[in-house]
Amino acid sequence: MRFLTRRFNAWKQRMESDFSATAARWRVPLGFVLGIAYMVFAKPTVPLLIAGSLVALAGLGLRAYAAGHLDKDQRLATGGPYAYTRNPLYLGSLLIGFGLVLAGAQWVLGAAFAFFFLIVYLPVMRREERNLRRRFGREYEEYAAAVPLFFPSRMPYRRSQNEFEWKRYCRNHEYEAALGYLAGVVFLIAKFLLR
Repeated sequence: MRFLTRRFNAWKQRMESDFSATAARWRVPLGFVLGIAYMVFAKPTVPLLIAGSLVALAGLGLRAYAAGHLDKDQRLATGGPYAYTRNPLYLGSLLIGFGLVLAGAQWVLGAAFAFFFLIVYLPVMRREERNLRRRFGREYEEYAAAVPLFFPSRMPYRRSQNEFEWKRYCRNHEYEAALGYLAGVVFLIAKFLLR
C-alpha cells in the first residue's frame, strides 16, 4: 500500500508541475484573448467607469509598491506588501482585472476573468513557491509559515526587509502595467464617448 501511495503522490506532483508549467506558458496569450473579448464587449457607464478605474488604480498602486521591493532571483522579498502577502503582484493584478471588468460593465467577462485567474495564476503561484523553497530554503519556510499565499494578513511579517526603491520598480518593468492601465482607461472613455 505504501508503494501505491508513493507512486500516486509522485504522479500527482508531476501532473501539478506539468499543469503549472503549461499555465505559466499560456497566461499571457490567454490574457490577450480575454483582453480582446473585453474590448469588443465592454459597455462602460460613467459611474462604473469611475468606480472600476479607482479599483484598478488601487491594484496598480499595489503592484508598483510591490515591484519596488522585489529583487527577482537575488533575495527573498519580505518588505512592503510582501510582509502581508507572498503574492502582492498577483493580488494587484486581480484588483486591476476586476476594476476593469467593473468599468466595462461586463459581468460574463468578470466570471471568465475569475475562472482564468484561478486556473492560471493559482498553479503559477504554487510553481513559484516551489522555486522559492528550493532557492531560499529555511528562510522561505519561515516566511511562508507566517505570511499567507494570496489574501493579506492583518499583521505584518516580523522580519520584513528591503525598502522601496524606484530603480527596482523600473528594473522590474512595472511601468508597463501603468501604461496598460492607462490604455485600458483611455479605451473605455473613448468607447463610452463614441457610443
